[in-house]
Amino acid sequence: MPIISISKLSKTYTSGFTALRDIDLAIERGEIFALLGPNGAGKSTLINIVCGIVTPSSGTVLVDGHDIASAYRAARRAIGLVPQELTTDAFETVVNTVSFSRGLFGLTPNPAHIERILRALSLWDKRNSRLMTLSGGMKRRVLIAKALSHEPRVLFLDEPTAGVDVELRQDMWRLVRDLRQQGVTVILTTHYIEEAEEMADRIGVIRRGEIILVEEKAALMRKLGRKQLTLHLQKPITAVPPDLSDYELAVAGDGSELVYTYDTRAERTGITGLLTGLAAAGIRFNDLHTEQSSLEDIFVGLVREERAQA
Repeated sequence: MPIISISKLSKTYTSGFTALRDIDLAIERGEIFALLGPNGAGKSTLINIVCGIVTPSSGTVLVDGHDIASAYRAARRAIGLVPQELTTDAFETVVNTVSFSRGLFGLTPNPAHIERILRALSLWDKRNSRLMTLSGGMKRRVLIAKALSHEPRVLFLDEPTAGVDVELRQDMWRLVRDLRQQGVTVILTTHYIEEAEEMADRIGVIRRGEIILVEEKAALMRKLGRKQLTLHLQKPITAVPPDLSDYELAVAGDGSELVYTYDTRAERTGITGLLTGLAAAGIRFNDLHTEQSSLEDIFVGLVREERAQA
């Protein structure tokens, strides 16, 4: 049974703006799920509904088997949320604010658990510091510690590394992997494509309030990715020969390279025909290599398509 089951979820605000349309999504236990989409696509609205912050217009959401409407407390108890905004109690100490967050869920104190979290987030040395004295990166760590204080089974990270330093980003990635090893399900929204590429088991793309695809990361890159075949020529050329105009070719490297871009989804790549055409045109090459597009290339392509349709 998925730990999160979303069915026919929609949200229309009083202004008439529809933020989400008939979302169906199942997130499996123990996976890292990345939700990608341009600004305004509906990522935060979706997270806020699951976390009980925003009321849906229609549809159902189950968290660990609990309906977020009829069994709100049990559903919310299973969730840890790390929001984008740095909202913290400025005059409280780190250890007290994290311990207080645990108490909000009706749990008995567990100093050993709080210590483990603070050590994992490199906050133990700052445990008695007031939040107002911390840097932005340290405050972000505190937000994560608060979200983990009540030992949730699901952790939402909404743009977790926006504006943080490389060290904190690496610490977060390490912590997320450790949490998965402990059976915690992690859902993150991110604009840092390398974050999804590095971390996620599956990736969902949301656009205009609709989930347009959900794929395992490797499958997504195979299905939507494009490859480039770069030929290193024996003699430079200045332009693509007219007889090869049907191919998606570009001259690069001051004429010493010929780059062929092809779609990995096509039945035929066209490489055999291209090589035959090159031989007929008298173009020889010394070496060649292929390069798979990154997840960032795929995402940029989806966003470009979104803008073209707008």
